[in-house]
Order: sequence, then structure tokens, then C-alpha cells
Amino acid sequence: MKSAGRTESMLSMNTPSPYTFVLFGATGDLSLRKVLPALFRAFRTGQLGSDAAADTGHILAIARKPMDAAAYRAWCEEHAREHVKPDVWDEEAWGRFLATIDYMPLDLGKEDEFGALAERLAKRDGVRIFYLATGPSLFIPICEGLRRARLNENSRIVLEKPLGHDLASSVAINDAVGASFREDQIYRIDHYLGKEAVQNLLALRFGNAIFEPLWRRELIESIQITIAESIGVEGRGEFYEQTGALRDMVQNHLLQLLAIVAMEPPLSMDADAVRDEKLRVLRSLRPLDDETVARNVVRGQYGGGAIDNSAVPAYVDEPGVPADSKTETFVAVRADIDNWRWAGVPFFLRTGKRLGERVAEIVVNYRATPYPLLGAATAQPGANRLVIRLQPNESMRLHCLAKKPGEGMTVQSVHLDLAFDQFFTGHRMDAYERLLLDVINGRLALFVRRDEQEQAWRWVAPIQAYWSRQHKGPKRYAAGTWGPPAASALLAQYGTSWVEEDN
Repeated sequence: MKSAGRTESMLSMNTPSPYTFVLFGATGDLSLRKVLPALFRAFRTGQLGSDAAADTGHILAIARKPMDAAAYRAWCEEHAREHVKPDVWDEEAWGRFLATIDYMPLDLGKEDEFGALAERLAKRDGVRIFYLATGPSLFIPICEGLRRARLNENSRIVLEKPLGHDLASSVAINDAVGASFREDQIYRIDHYLGKEAVQNLLALRFGNAIFEPLWRRELIESIQITIAESIGVEGRGEFYEQTGALRDMVQNHLLQLLAIVAMEPPLSMDADAVRDEKLRVLRSLRPLDDETVARNVVRGQYGGGAIDNSAVPAYVDEPGVPADSKTETFVAVRADIDNWRWAGVPFFLRTGKRLGERVAEIVVNYRATPYPLLGAATAQPGANRLVIRLQPNESMRLHCLAKKPGEGMTVQSVHLDLAFDQFFTGHRMDAYERLLLDVINGRLALFVRRDEQEQAWRWVAPIQAYWSRQHKGPKRYAAGTWGPPAASALLAQYGTSWVEEDN
């Protein structure tokens, strides 16, 4: 599905035109932890205009709570300020940033509320950006209200995950949003696509001739993609019960990373050219059935354990979680891509909460040498591997073998490092900052198109269906470990193991 309007290149760097950033759910957790701090980071570096009088950009915060702009700014001072990282904090800039924020209480149950919003926005020039930092149950009534007030014209809308809980609900939400907004107005946000290391993955592949011959089945033994968190559900047990790791992480973040790793070179860096290639990968994923789900998918749930030498409770002991919960907090899966480049190369994906450490990385394991001329070490798959780390520190590490000093021809593992924060100095955008600026500038390439999203739901649907018929729940694993033993057994049956890098 291609956008109806003009596509924007990933390489374009537009200067922001006048805009109004309308933040629905402005008193929610997402707004205070991510959206407002990211907007401040961009403001501090001059990318959102210098002050409220500059008439470049304004923020209109919207929530149900009745208060005025001064009270909301005080709320930001109390709740959002603490989530601004120290490296970008500036007291004077924070004050000017708050001056750009207005507030409007809005009750979705009252039809005339969107008319009042339209009157407020009529006083502002430029494009309107509607950021829905709300639960997905509110997406449809908000979009319908915006359409009735004709606020869907000359506007963009940003949708947070999860968009639905399965393929059918995702289609229903997309149909409803699509009735009010064209596809080229819709920005489905996946913050992993905004990470610097993901951008550098594209640069690595398509900006360097030396890597293209190495990016194929003849030389790659397997690829691992891990997104691990050491935290639990952080008091959001009731929410997580409705989500689980498969919906929360696999259907979006992990499959998007897989698509970027495996995609063919696009015709250009225009938004639809890039997203067309990601879609081809998702369509090439080998379909799953009950047999392959039973053999190639592991689901787990954390029990009690220790994180950083402190005891932590089991998932079922978290607030809002029933004692008999079968919700998974861990998933590991083998995926296969049936196309010319990747036939026979397994992709191993895993994600979980309360794991050994917080880390997100892509590991490309190269095949062993065809003959162990220099000893057994050269015959081990993964002796040559490329590790692309997305968090907590963004870096690339290339492992290879070199001769150990001294007599004889003994080889040992060495590595070449590129730590982005050491090589590139100056301001570094975080993921949300980059993506919000792309919305403001009308760049769609880092946002998920509808057909991509629905194809990902289509692929995970057999996993959902199989689990729904199983009486056995997820396998338990102790908090602070790397998941249930079955996750290691999954790779062992294919003659490999998870790679866990040292920091």
C-alpha cells in the first residue's frame, strides 16, 4: 500500500514550517516520560523554534483533567522535568520551552468538544500534528471527532502501539483511522526505528561496498536479534495482562528490525521505496503452523529472583496480575525467510522482561572457514561475527581471529569497535526526538505503513492461535537469568547458541 501523497526521502533535512503539536493523553505516562522530554531536547537545540513568540511551533496539551495552561506547566515541572536527561538539561531553555505549551481539557464523550478544539486551532497557522499518546481504545473516537470538526485536513496523526491485539482488531483500527486520514498522513510510531544504531545499520549496508558481498546466505550461518529488559512490568501489570511479550515486542519491534536487516537495497531512500523492501521481507517469512510453533517458539514467564543483587517478585506477584496468569513475559522464536538471499539462514529472535541485563542487539554470525587450516577455532560458527548494539550504548563490534603473539600459529578472537558516542561528539538525538522531528518535517520512512503492520500480525497469528488452545502456560524462568532453558535448547537443536556480549 503506497501513500497517496508525496513521499519524503530519509536524506531530506527540512526546516520546520509553522506547526501546532496537539498532544492527546498529555497527563499520561508516555507523555511525561518520552514525548515531552523528546520535544524539549529538540527545542533546546533550536529545531523547534527558539521561543513561544517565534511563531514556529506550539504545543497544545489535551487531557480530561480540568486545569488551565499555568496549572499544566506546573504539572510538567513536577512530573516531566525529572525525565529530561542531565546531559541536555538547561534551566533557562526549560522555562522557554514551557512557555510554548498551552492546555485544553477535552471530554471525548461530548460532541461539541472537537468544535471548541477547531476554534482554538484556527488561530494557528501551519500543519497540525495530532499525537495520540492514549490507549488504542481511544484512537477511533479521537479520529472520528477530528474528522467531524474537519481537523483531518492539512494534518498528520501519530499512533502509538499496540494497534490492536490481533490481525482483525488491527484492520478495524486502520480502517477507522483510514476513514479520516489518508495513509500519507498516518505515522505509526515504532521507536526502535529511530535509534541511531538502526540508522547506522542502513548506512553500513548501503553506504559501504565491502559489506554487500558478505550479506547473504553463502557466508552467514545465522542471525540473532535480542531485545532484553532487566525491569519487570513496573506497576503496569493490568496493562501487560492485555498485551504480553508477543504483542508488545515481537509483532512490531523485532519484526521491524528483522526486516531492516534482511531487506534488499531500495530503489531510493524515499519513504515508500524503503517500506516496500521491508514489506517484501515480511511477506517472505515462512508461514507458521502448529508443528513449527511447537518446535520453534518458546514462551516464558518470570518467577522470583534477583536483579542487581536485589530480590524481585515473580510476575504473578506483581500488582494487577492474577495468580493463574498465562501471559508471557518472554518469547524466543526461529524465523525463516524464503527468498534467494536468505534461504537456509535461521533468524533467532528473543525478547523478555527481568532478564540478565538491559540490552538490544543484532548478531550476524558468519560461517566457519571451509577447512580448519589454523586449528579448531577457525571452524566454529560465529568466530567471525558482527554485533550491532542498539542499547544501552550504541556501537558496532566486528569479531575476527588473529595470530596470538609468540611461537607457532595460534589464533584467538579479537574485535574492532565503533562506539558512536566516542567517535561522534556533539548532540545526539534519541529515538523519540528523531521520530518527532520526522513527523514535524513530514518524513515517513521511519514509520510503519499499514500493509507492513498487518503482514506482521498475519505472521504471528498462528502463534496466538496455538497458545490459545494450549492448557499449559508459559515456562517459568528465574528473574535475572536469560529466560527458560527451552530458549537455549531451541538454538541447540540447530547446532548454535545465543551470543551474549560483554559490555
